[in-house]
Amino acid sequence: MKAAGMLRQVSDFSDLSRGHCLQELLRQGEGPSHVLSSPDGQHLLVLQKKQQPPLPQVVAFQRHGVGGADLERNWQQPQPALAGLLFLQSCGTLGSSALALVWEHGRTEVWHFTVAVGWQLLQTLELCQGARARIVSVCSRGASLVWCEERPPLGAHSDVSKCAFRFCICTRALEVGEQGVRLGTVRIVLHNSPEYQVLASPQHVFLVPATASFATTSKFLLIWHPEKAKLTIAAPSAGFIHSKVLRSSSDSDFRRLLLGSVGLLSGLAPLDIRTSAVSNSGGLLLVSTTGTVNVVEPDGTQRHIFDLEGEALAQGSPVQLKTFGSILACVLAGVLYLVDQNSGRLIEKKILSMKEVHFLESPGEEDSIQLLTQTGIYSFSFSRPEDSSRPEPCLVEMVFEEACKYYQRRSLSSSKLTVEKLKKGGVFQAPVALAAILQHSLRQKQKPARGLQDTYTKLLGTMSLELQSYMSLELLKTCVVRASESEVESYCEELVEQEVSRVLHSDMDKDNLAYLNSVFASFPKAAWKATRSCLQLQQNGDGLLVARATPEVWKKVLGGPQQEEVGQNGVVPLFELICASFLRFKPKWLPSFVELTQQYVTISWGYSSKEGPEGRVPLYKRALGVLAKKNKHSEGDDEMELELLLCSKRPKAVLQALHLLIRLKRWQRVVEVAEKFSKLSPLLNKEIFTTLLAEFAQHRELDPYLEMLWPLCPAELTASDILTVVLEHLPPSQEDPVPFSSEGNQLTVGLLKPLLQRVVQRPCVQNEMYSDALQSPTFPPPTPPREH
Repeated sequence: MKAAGMLRQVSDFSDLSRGHCLQELLRQGEGPSHVLSSPDGQHLLVLQKKQQPPLPQVVAFQRHGVGGADLERNWQQPQPALAGLLFLQSCGTLGSSALALVWEHGRTEVWHFTVAVGWQLLQTLELCQGARARIVSVCSRGASLVWCEERPPLGAHSDVSKCAFRFCICTRALEVGEQGVRLGTVRIVLHNSPEYQVLASPQHVFLVPATASFATTSKFLLIWHPEKAKLTIAAPSAGFIHSKVLRSSSDSDFRRLLLGSVGLLSGLAPLDIRTSAVSNSGGLLLVSTTGTVNVVEPDGTQRHIFDLEGEALAQGSPVQLKTFGSILACVLAGVLYLVDQNSGRLIEKKILSMKEVHFLESPGEEDSIQLLTQTGIYSFSFSRPEDSSRPEPCLVEMVFEEACKYYQRRSLSSSKLTVEKLKKGGVFQAPVALAAILQHSLRQKQKPARGLQDTYTKLLGTMSLELQSYMSLELLKTCVVRASESEVESYCEELVEQEVSRVLHSDMDKDNLAYLNSVFASFPKAAWKATRSCLQLQQNGDGLLVARATPEVWKKVLGGPQQEEVGQNGVVPLFELICASFLRFKPKWLPSFVELTQQYVTISWGYSSKEGPEGRVPLYKRALGVLAKKNKHSEGDDEMELELLLCSKRPKAVLQALHLLIRLKRWQRVVEVAEKFSKLSPLLNKEIFTTLLAEFAQHRELDPYLEMLWPLCPAELTASDILTVVLEHLPPSQEDPVPFSSEGNQLTVGLLKPLLQRVVQRPCVQNEMYSDALQSPTFPPPTPPREH
């Protein structure tokens, strides 16, 4: 590995105030429990937890100068333990610093440093309001303190479940000036909660579960957005879960916050956190017990960065994290790792000669890392890799990672394929060629392109349109981030259209389908417009729906992973997504769309092919399933169900629609459907006529339509068959029949006479079949002459 920097000593403690004292403090016992560096890098704070008297103490050391009183604070055992050491935002003059020592019972000492005087105790405060409260974690965000406070129940033998949620998250303004300290009122952010460790970034506060003893609460993180008064639930494995604005004290209840997400959270795995820290970009860095380093962004999304070696972690070695610009520095078991946060590439791995190492603040020196050890302060200067400001290295790395996933799926070997093996193997030429083409094409805007191989040049010519599309997509994403609120909607519509088009022209696997589901859920109107554009859906002059999509796109729409293949995580197939968009934005087009898709099924797949969508569940049934999942059922849904059944032209669906119309007593439409679909097949004609004849026998609703109904009688139906159907479906007779009924609901021979006459006068089918043979001049035909 090419070295990215070198380690050199910048201080042997001689330029520090009482440097010899700091050196002795670092060398005695097992070293300091905690080292804190001020934001300006001018002060070092060491918290020493000794096993023998004198008991714990805090000592401050000033860098680059000696003057004024020193800070050295120790306390005896009866006093509660120290909960936190915090550098505060000071409103004083240049060269002043403020420090808060917070004890568990809430007592807080605010110390102030000025160049002329040194460290002085400014004021002693009480953070907590209750005498029984105990602070378990505290952090500083701007001019406020945020802490997790334990409030034990009053009863000695309280319910165990209530004892589990005995903590609350509090915040209080704390402003330090030259004259004193101004303490604001206590505000409760979250109450009745489990124990959390609070970590503050400049804009957000992360709440990390302190213990994994409670299965449900240790599966997610909480992110508090103070300026928006909002709490976000995020699970690193699942991303964003839920967000709630805290408008009243009832909204701040932990159980109310989780009320709508318990079912989703119960299926998640518990968090695996070994160490956590906040990066300078505002994200939460998490190290798992297996050495995986991830970053959780304030919006709840998680991104993998790097994997540390698991052997040292298994032995219990501590992990220290610190970010310097875009570089993540990790120290584990005397080994320093430098990782690019953007691409996850290991820049440098350096073995240190000292085990006890602490990171120090080095403002204004983003290209160097300062380390505090027992022998002095060292600086590790690293040179950034060439072209790190450009997107090529990250993009090329993505190409190889995707290639690894692709080849791993196709591989029969159980050994894991890595990027290094892929690059050095010499077998997989496709990712190497694609990486070279990407680097070549993306450099063209900044400097003259380097020569490409002839084969790559041909590939570049083939891929030029795709590369232009990709680069325009990336440019559009940048415009969305920088756009004003009035422009975001138009940019989002264009972005969604490009994303939907991109996915429809790629492999429709489970990941792409889940991505499309999220796009349709987040931008429903834009996704609907993108679907119309990609399929080129429009009405022609006759009012019929037409589409001009390619057969490959239709295969993605109608095929792809089905519901039984994608699992039960709320991911629905693409056809169902489009049908739901039709129902929401253009319901009148849905039956025509289903009819259109059935035409493309016959073109794209063979008859009764199991690979096609009709080999599984018919498309009209899938559209009916989307209709059935609507939240509110309206009168128009019956008409929609009827149209979907009829547009399929399947015998069972047509008969089902006919029965639906009969149930709704829409007789005019019943006869119209019968006239239209009786022409499809003789068998369907017989079923339709028999159904309507049975209805005719039961009531007099069809009497006005008999002139249209009788011509539908099948040719093979005889008079006896008609009478049999009528007699089977006659309503039950009255006990004392009268010659002339006043109700007029009974069937009479006069009503049935035109049909019977029509059937009797019809020529016999059997005579027509044998008429040609009977009219032959000679019967039977003569024997053909024999051939000798």
